[in-house]
Amino acid sequence: MKDIRKIFKAYDVRGAYPDDLDEGIARRIGRATAVFLGCRNALVGHDMRRSGPALAGALIEGLREQGVDVTFIGQASSPLVYFAGKDHECSVSVTASHNPPPDNGMKICAGGALPIGSANGLLEIARLVEEDRFEAASRRGELSEDAPRERFVEASLAALHAERRFKVVVDAGNGMGGPDYAALAARDIPFEIVPLYFEPDDTFPHHEPNPLKFENLRDLQARVRETGADLGIGLDGDADRCFFVDERGEILPADLVTALVARDVLREKPGATILYDLRSSRVVREEIEKAGGRAVECRVGHAFIKKMLRDEGGVFAGELSGHFYFEESSFAENTFLALFRVLNILDAEGKPLSELVAPLRRYHGSGEVNSRVEDVQAVLRELEARYADGEVSHLDGLKVSYPDWWFNVRPSNTEPVLRLVVEATTRELMERKRDEILAIIRK
Repeated sequence: MKDIRKIFKAYDVRGAYPDDLDEGIARRIGRATAVFLGCRNALVGHDMRRSGPALAGALIEGLREQGVDVTFIGQASSPLVYFAGKDHECSVSVTASHNPPPDNGMKICAGGALPIGSANGLLEIARLVEEDRFEAASRRGELSEDAPRERFVEASLAALHAERRFKVVVDAGNGMGGPDYAALAARDIPFEIVPLYFEPDDTFPHHEPNPLKFENLRDLQARVRETGADLGIGLDGDADRCFFVDERGEILPADLVTALVARDVLREKPGATILYDLRSSRVVREEIEKAGGRAVECRVGHAFIKKMLRDEGGVFAGELSGHFYFEESSFAENTFLALFRVLNILDAEGKPLSELVAPLRRYHGSGEVNSRVEDVQAVLRELEARYADGEVSHLDGLKVSYPDWWFNVRPSNTEPVLRLVVEATTRELMERKRDEILAIIRK
């Protein structure tokens, strides 16, 4: 007997195939999703994992059993699924993102690519899967196929205004970004793409497709230096996250990229609302407001950010983990748009990327530091009492701000871990406060 609840996470479904997630459960997820959403049509794609076709096929069977007409697009990145699925009442990307095999999973969305997470229905889908009591539909859903990648590329290119001939190294990490960027490279575009690991391969023979671990960007950094490229971009397994390196091969923190992209967005949409996750450097808010935008801090996680973008009337959001969300992409991730807007800035300002980013490096951050703890809530209470003289926020975990430094501590959704981020005006102050807080967390 499989533990169904184990595979339902905060934002998606994820587990080992076939031990945790198999075709039988995938079929029930299809039926449960149809019942919960009450959808009449759906779109399904899967990543490069060898279990993808079987799980997608079973999911589709479950949807059709509940009377849902399904459009199948085959092997696809998550941004491609979001793009192609925006006009459907449901879309599902069968993927485990950067996880190693044998993992697989599903990212489930309602209409308009609105993600279904634990806060808005994923646990109800889990309950329906567990109970496995579905009434037969009056009709069996139809199945059709589509190939939307060229339309995805074409729609995304509307954001590209740069005219200079740039050279960009793209490391797809043998994930689903390879086919998308190969289709882009085949177009008549004003920049050259140097491909790295474009062939989808779920053994990930070169490195783990997780750019959040900077050791996975070493090949990208080296290729940028070797080829004299203007910049490089590294993608994760399902290509919904990306990290940039400058022309020197130096990695750019994703929050600084948010500040750069915001500048281009606000040139096009003056006064617009832009979101950034609460772990981001203070420089992000400062740069958004300097460019005439409205800056709104948000909690971490794509399901929360996509909803808040809609609620706040936002047009763009950036997350420290390398997710970039755009209004014109159904408020979903699109690494094409992140790249194009960085190129727009390079073209407009006529400076190398390292020079553009240098003024943004005016604070000193710790990065995210994880600590295992026995009693998460007790530690949070102690930290709040200790730093009660600061400006306290409970938007996501505990954030306390002072004029010259701040920290955020968030509990993990899946394990007894606290994630700490500290930023200060000097490195000495950041390190001192980081160590001070870690001593409380780890005592």
